[in-house]
Parts: sequence; C-alpha cells; structure tokens
Amino acid sequence: MNYTTQMDAAKKGIITKEMETVARKENMEVEKLRELVAEGKVVIPANKNHKALDAEGIGKGLKTKINVNLGISKDCCNVDLELEKAKKAIEMKAEAIMDLSCFGKTEEFRTKLVGMSTAIIGTVPMYDAVGFYDKELKDLSVEDLLRVIEKHAEDGVDFMTIHSGITRETAEIFKRNKRRMNIVSRGGSLLYAWMQLNSQENPFYEYFDKILDICEKYDVTLSLGDACRPGCIDDSTDPAQIMELMILGELTKRAWARNVQVMIEGPGHMALNEIEANVLLEKKLCHEAPFYVLGPIVTDIAPGYDHITSAIGGAIAAGAGVDFLCYVTPAEHLRLPNLDDMKEGIIATKIAAHAGDLAKGIKGARDWDNQMSDARQKLDWEGMFKLAIDDEKARKYRAESMPHDEHTCTMCGKMCAVRNMNKVLEGKNINVLREDD
Repeated sequence: MNYTTQMDAAKKGIITKEMETVARKENMEVEKLRELVAEGKVVIPANKNHKALDAEGIGKGLKTKINVNLGISKDCCNVDLELEKAKKAIEMKAEAIMDLSCFGKTEEFRTKLVGMSTAIIGTVPMYDAVGFYDKELKDLSVEDLLRVIEKHAEDGVDFMTIHSGITRETAEIFKRNKRRMNIVSRGGSLLYAWMQLNSQENPFYEYFDKILDICEKYDVTLSLGDACRPGCIDDSTDPAQIMELMILGELTKRAWARNVQVMIEGPGHMALNEIEANVLLEKKLCHEAPFYVLGPIVTDIAPGYDHITSAIGGAIAAGAGVDFLCYVTPAEHLRLPNLDDMKEGIIATKIAAHAGDLAKGIKGARDWDNQMSDARQKLDWEGMFKLAIDDEKARKYRAESMPHDEHTCTMCGKMCAVRNMNKVLEGKNINVLREDD
C-alpha cells in the first residue's frame, strides 16, 4: 500500500521502517506508536531524501529529545568548523541538529550536513532567504519565500520552523500590548518587518496550503514557530504569545488533514511558576501536538551561564509534558558558540531531558539512575565513570585529587558514609584514624 508521509502511513495502518526503528529505541509496541503518529501526538521527522537518517520519535510517551543549533553566519562562516560541531553533536547522541545558517554557502553546508547526519535535521528557511536571493528583505516576493522552503525540502531537511502564526491580526495585538523586549524571534522579526514594509499578510499564513503541498511531497515535519515567544521573563504569557498559539492550533488541524506532521514551538524566557501552565495551554490549544521549547530560560541575569538557566526551565518543562528541548549554551546572548560551549549546552540539556523523563515516568528512564546508585554503593569508580553522562569530566575531577584510601574521595576520606556503612553491615570494624586491619 502506498503512502505519502509517516502520518499517512499510520492512518492507513502501515508500519514503516522508521516506526520500527523508533519503537525499538523507545521499547514501545510498534502498534501503539503507529496509533500515536496517526493521532499527531508523536512525530517521526524523516524526509524522503535524508538517506543517512537513523529515525527518532518525538512526542507522547517517548523519551524527551534534544536539539543542537549550529550553522554559518556573516561573522562566522567556517563551513568545516560547523561540520565538526555537527559530528561532535552526533557523537554525543543529540537526536536533532538545526542548521540556522543565514549567510554564505548555506546550500553547500546544508547538503553536506544532511548527507553525513544520522540525526534529524531542521532548518529555518526564512533565515536563508535574504542570502539565497541576494535581495533585501522588502524585495523578497511570496514566490521567493516559498521557493526557499521547497529547496530545503529537496535537500533532505526533516523538519522546518515556519512562523505561520504571526498574522497581521497578531501583529496588531502585539502593538497594542507593549513588551519590554518586543519580538526576539529572528524569523518572527523578519516576517513582522516584511509584513510592515510590504503592507501584506504573512505569506506563510496566507499560503499555508502551498507549504503543506511541499511538506506532503517530501514528508517534511512542520515545526510551527513561535514568532511571539517572550525574550525576557517580563513578556511571558502575554496576549500576542497566546494569540499566536491559538492560530497554531488551527493550522495544526489543517496540516493533519493533509497528513503533514506537526510540532509546536514554545518559549523562550519564562519564570518557573508559569512553565507548567504554558505546557498545559499548548497541549490543549494545539490538540496534544508535540511541544518543542527553547529553555525555558528562567531568569535574565546570567549571561555566560544560560545553559544552567535553560536546563532548570527545561527540566520543569519536560517533567510537565514537553517533548523536545532546544539546547542553550553558555554563549547564548553573547556570540556564536564554539565546540566547548556546544558540549556544555548538550550536557546541560541532556540532564534536563532525563530529569523530565524521570518525572514523566518514561519507561526505563530510572534504570540508568539505579545502575549509577548501585555502582556508588559498591564504590565502583570505573562503573560510575562508564555510567556518567560526561565520563571525561568525571574522570578528570577524580584524577585531580586522589585520596589516601582509593575506595573513597578527598571530600570525606575514611569518614565516607558509603564505605563505613558497607563495612559495618558486613560485620567489619571501622578504622577512621588508623590503617584497616
């Protein structure tokens, strides 16, 4: 039986090879997974032209996935360096990579990335449009913008961020409700400016059906972008953000009617006490489509440490039902991240994702923690290193300060609670001041 997209196959009762791969990774019955894909509660981004892909699922009942952003810009246009970052991200088991390239040899970089990546690849075509055509923003036509989307689809991109929810109506609500940070989404700000300069509706909203034609043809998952996401905690959960979310919910149903898979993008900067409510809003207004968030970043005061502010919010969001976390690095708000920044961002986001999986009760998530606890109880240092999310850093810290008693560490030495409890429970003597018997 023929099918056009993963969702089309799922609705027809067909189990695709991508579904089999995801079900195996998630330890889930493949028939259950198929039902979730058919309902739009799980997406499997898998462009027909991405031949190297090792499929992943994002959504209800699955492990929280993470995304790594990279790409070339006018100030940093080293294709080889960005490909090196991509290889490192894949080595560190990031499930997705977003190419945010906006200048220079974007097509060369994108095709190389898709060709070598086993991870899901995403893009934001709006970023690429100005450089692709060498035209100023105002001079880009609707046909130009749609053509860039199709080019990315042809090149094998698995999901695309398309800011279809910032309509002229949304823009008016934004104007009437003053924000401290205005619009901070790069794609959202470009589209807002395009609409203002040309006195036209957002082409990604007005011609949404044409975008669906492209997505259906190549099986591209739509990541409906949050142009009005808050850029500081004072702007969160405001009328523009909620209005856009309502529109994205309507567009989700239109996409599903065409068997196009959908994720919804979300905030952004947000205080801790608003995160759970925002997850509930997205799941309700967007019909339980998978939710993809940046952070949320829970305080605005920590440039250089935003991988931490983001991981705090990400853990809470994942625990509340978010399905996909976009990493944030220590360089956020400051510069393009380097390899070390990227590693820090990946580790912090993976910690947040796993913490969320524990809270959600994802099948098998607790096993990793239990194995680590067993290794600690046995004072099995090599076992602990092998289980560590960053074994290199754990080994480095241990090697920098070795204790007199090799079974302990230099924090407690022979007063180590684990050591002493093991001994006393085995009926042995405890020597703290002297050598063991």
